[in-house]
Amino acid sequence: MPEQAHVIAGRCTTIFEGTREQEQHGDVLVLVKPDNTVLVHDADGYQPVAWLTRPDSVTVTGDTVAARDGDQSLTVTVHDAHSHGQHDVGDAGLPVGHCPDCDDTLLRSDGTISCLDCESAYPIPRDATVLDEQCTDCGLPQVQVQRGCSLVCCPDCDSLTDRVRRAFDRRWDCPDCEGSLRVLYRGGILLGCDRYPDCEVVYSFPTGTHDGTCDCGLPAFETPTGRRCLDSDCRAGATD
Repeated sequence: MPEQAHVIAGRCTTIFEGTREQEQHGDVLVLVKPDNTVLVHDADGYQPVAWLTRPDSVTVTGDTVAARDGDQSLTVTVHDAHSHGQHDVGDAGLPVGHCPDCDDTLLRSDGTISCLDCESAYPIPRDATVLDEQCTDCGLPQVQVQRGCSLVCCPDCDSLTDRVRRAFDRRWDCPDCEGSLRVLYRGGILLGCDRYPDCEVVYSFPTGTHDGTCDCGLPAFETPTGRRCLDSDCRAGATD
């Protein structure tokens, strides 16, 4: 969902009070971002001449921008506005194809694939690779994720947890009892003992592919940061 930013271009006086007290006057561009950050730019260089990052409060009127954060304040007085308006802004991202609903551009930003026009949004794992191939059912780009093995999923039609469950549910024994490790979802994909609450063994499912067995007997995984045991605290070593 787009948020709005205030943009003012004109002849202004800026007064900053606090750690870097200063007063400046000139033709500047004033930007008030959706997170309340206030930036004042002149024509020289990329760094603002005055700013206040995410202040506690901002008030924007026709001729004044007043921001305050504790003992610091930034006041911009607009003497002659060449342009003054509010504009929609949103996240920028990597183009990853076209929306199947409206044909506008799909963007990948952090953990989401979203449409610029119709605002459709689909969460994806942050480590996922977006593929050129499209889902034959809905038309969204497919994503590839490493969770025990390489899995190709649709962000809308498929459940990554279900795919991991079909591949690895009860595949490994619990190290503390005679139970088996089940694939669970509790804010993330987990492997937990099926004898819970009698046995409380639980591990986060690593990002990577299953690769043999650790010296402790648990499965090992090849991950982006190297080979490791399912138990991130294991000191035995994830060796073949």
